[in-house]
This record gives sequence, C-alpha cells and structure tokens, in this order.
Amino acid sequence: MARPVSRFVCAECGAVTPKWAGRCETCQAWNSIFEEKLEAAPGLSAKGAKSAARRIEFVDLAGSAAPPPRAETGISELDRVLGGGLVPGSAVLLGGDPGIGKSTLLLQAAASLARSGRKVLYISGEEAIEQVRLRARRLGLTDAKLGLAAAINLRDIVATLETAGDTTLVVIDSIQTMWLDEIDSAPGTVSQVRACSFELIRAAKTRNFAVVLVGHVTKDGAIAGPRVLEHMVDAVLYFEGDRGHQFRILRGVKNRFGATDEIGVFEMGENGLAEVPNPSALFLAERRGNIAGSAVFAGIEGTRPVLVEIQCLLAANAGGSPRRSTVGWDSSRLSMLLAVLETRCGVKFNATDVYLNVAGGLRISEPAADLAVAAALISAATETPTDPGMVFFGEVGLSGEIRQVAQAEARLKEAEKLGFDSACLPRRIASGNRKLAAPTGLTLREIGHLSDLVARFSGKTSASASRATMSS
Repeated sequence: MARPVSRFVCAECGAVTPKWAGRCETCQAWNSIFEEKLEAAPGLSAKGAKSAARRIEFVDLAGSAAPPPRAETGISELDRVLGGGLVPGSAVLLGGDPGIGKSTLLLQAAASLARSGRKVLYISGEEAIEQVRLRARRLGLTDAKLGLAAAINLRDIVATLETAGDTTLVVIDSIQTMWLDEIDSAPGTVSQVRACSFELIRAAKTRNFAVVLVGHVTKDGAIAGPRVLEHMVDAVLYFEGDRGHQFRILRGVKNRFGATDEIGVFEMGENGLAEVPNPSALFLAERRGNIAGSAVFAGIEGTRPVLVEIQCLLAANAGGSPRRSTVGWDSSRLSMLLAVLETRCGVKFNATDVYLNVAGGLRISEPAADLAVAAALISAATETPTDPGMVFFGEVGLSGEIRQVAQAEARLKEAEKLGFDSACLPRRIASGNRKLAAPTGLTLREIGHLSDLVARFSGKTSASASRATMSS
C-alpha cells in the first residue's frame, strides 16, 4: 500500500504549504500549521462513489417564513446571549478556559430543558458517566430525565442521533475528543475537529435539533482547532472569568439569530452557576467612592447597559522604563491615552508606573471607556477623588477631543436606576444632534476636550507632585 501523502494546513487562515513551518507565511501566525492527510474521506456519507449532479432551485427573496421558534433553556442569562433561546437546527460553539464552568453551565441548561418535557442528550467524551452523575448530584439535577452517554466514536454518535426522534438539544463535550475512523489522525487535530464538526452540524440541520459543541481554548484564549470551525457554526460563545473569582461572563462573539457582543453574568457557588440579573449592582457592590483613582464607567455590552468601576494606581518609578499594566482593558489603548494626557493636557506619567484594573472581572473593549479611564488617571495623578455620584463615558481622540458614543440614553437610565445623580459625557454638536432625553434628576456635565476634564479637578498637589505634575 502506498504511503499516504500529507499536506500542511494553517489553522488560522487555511493556507496550504508542502512542509511544516513554525510560522505561516500568509497570516504570520506562529505554531498554527498542522499536518493533514490527503486520503481522508470527506464524510460519513461519502463512500467513494460520485452522485449525479442535480439542478438547484432558486426562490424569490421575499418569503413568508416566520421567525425561528425558540427553545428556552430556563436560564435567562444564557437565553439572553443566545438571542432568546435555542433555535432548532442550529449549532453553537462554547469555548472557555479549563475549569471555568462550561460543563456545569451546559449540564444545568440541559437538565432545565429536560425538566420541561423536552428530549435532551448529553454526550461526554472527556468524563465517564459516573463522573457526570457525581456533578449532577452535587448540583441537584438528578431528577431531570436526561439522556447521558460517554462516547467518542463519531460514526456511532451520528448513527444514534439520526434515529433519535423529537430531540431538542444535543451537547457534545468536547469536540476535541471526537474521533472519526475515516480520518487517519489523532483526536483533536485540525482534520479531525473539522470533519467531526461538519458531520455533527449536518446531522443537526437534517434532524432539526440544536447541537452545542464544547471547545477547548489555546493559551491565547482562542478556540483550539481550525479557525473555519467558528465560521461553520451559527453562534460562538466564550465563557470568561478567573477560576479564583466567583463571577463568570458568558459573551457572544457571533450569533446568526441574535445580537453579538451580548453578555450573561453568572456567579459560581456551591450549587453551580447562579444568574446575576443586575450585574451593575454586583460590580459596584464593594466600591468606595472617596478613593482617588476610581471612576465609574457606563458601558454597553450587547444590548445591556453595565456599570463597572475603573481603578487606577500610580507608583513612583525612580529609574528605568515605567511599567504599564492593565487588567480587563487594552494595554495599547492605555498607552495612547497616557500620550494624549501628557501631550495635550500636561499631565506627566513618565516617572510613574501605571496599573489599571476593571473591577469585577469584566473585560471592556468599547472605546467609550476612554473618558472613564482618563478620569481615573487624572484622579490618581492629583490624588483627588472623582464625584462618587458621577458616571463617565465618551471616546477620546488623539487631539484630546471627546467624541460621541452610541446608546447614551440607555447608559444614563442605568446610572439613574442605580442612584447616580450626574454624568460626564461628550458635548453634543448643535447641528444635527437631537436633544438627549436624560432621566429626571440626573445632571449632565458635557465636555468637549480632555483639558475640560482636567480643569474640573481641584488641582491640589501633595507630596505626590514629584511623580505626577500638571501644567495649565
């Protein structure tokens, strides 16, 4: 028998190379090239025989299709991220760090659906049946009529799913453990993950059940395996958080049936994951408003307004390069903001180490946090606390101007609901901008340039003036 011919494929961009290399020449990604056998069969249904070509049918764009029905899991935070529940025939990819709670969340959701009378199948490739039962007993889920199996052979799994009728949800934990015997490679490789995912998604859309694939993540936080896997599924969810922290964030980065960047907040306890219906109050529960270097940011995650505390600490650096450390925010954006404050406003940070933290474990990516971060930096530099009843939001440009951000009214309503009495936000342009409907009792303090924010602080200097100075 002739030796199989191999090729090497980049898991990030899909580029094909004749030999292995440490870095992909197309996308410049490191350690992303994996071997793939050319003799691999395209799928379970292909036996080498070519089917006859058929003419495809085209239909008009306008149709009478109703919105897809939803199967609510009973966990409102999960349903929110999914866009209202599971859609029949959809495929969802859930990724997260080891031990973050992926299996716990899916087991709770599967048990909740099973209790409502729906047929749910849970297939584990990592744990034995008794291990899953032990977790279910600890979470109090043993009364749910849930179909449980431990298997990794994809041929057996697909054959079983095609004969199982009226199934609502199938959970595969995890896709990296699935093995297709027609692929001459080990489980978890690029070819195995891609082929197994294709067959499971095809079975889900054929039999009209929802399938949730649990995916491992790399050290960089991306889902392990081929990048095309995220394009194949209908929704991609990331479970974020620190195992030493009780809060967990479920974030949707792709959703064909709902909003992207939606988040669900959970709290890990002895009885599993508990929903947090009001995350703003949770993130601000331990806040002390009389501390310099703290500011409250009114942000938007998906369709939900969330208030979080931005904390900043400055430490004297006698010599060497000053350190810039961030948790929950983009470090490059912090460097840009520090440069704007030094160049446009005269606030010096060249002799101080800067530490920035988003309290509560939430990671912020929207530019609207610039103003809150700037307020925390200026507050720490002058040792002057911000107004404890004020929230901040706005984007900062390179010239120091404060730019408008979206959904300002939703941010203000959330601030008013939590008892804040004022908000610092970008100045509205007279031409074209409609009047902002601010909640009653909330004072708006509009600024147009970052220097206006610096001027609002008292300017009192203390012993820290040697490490952070201001010039008018």
